[in-house]
Amino acid sequence: MIEIGAIVWGVQDVFRAADFWSAALHYKLKYEAAEDWAILIPIEGEGVQMSLKKVSSPRARRHHLDLFTDDMEAEVQRLIRLGAVRKAWRYEPGADYVVLEDPEGNPFCVVQR
Repeated sequence: MIEIGAIVWGVQDVFRAADFWSAALHYKLKYEAAEDWAILIPIEGEGVQMSLKKVSSPRARRHHLDLFTDDMEAEVQRLIRLGAVRKAWRYEPGADYVVLEDPEGNPFCVVQR
């Protein structure tokens, strides 16, 4: 099974964006925000997390979905059969995700839960 686990929003100021989106969505920081990354979750109840990622270019693809799963490799293969393709990506050691593109070229991540 795969589900939307996070919406990743590209921003130029993580702290300002965290303040805005926390107030706008009634969310809170899951962990202390860093200069380049923050994760917001609902203050109460369950919901999709919103991740804020610093981007340097205003023209960068700024938003994508993170799809969470218990079996990343099986879901990656299933999505490829459906028409997704692997996106060339530099993964950090121990990465728990794979970057794919949908048939329109929109990037998204499949993340091992």
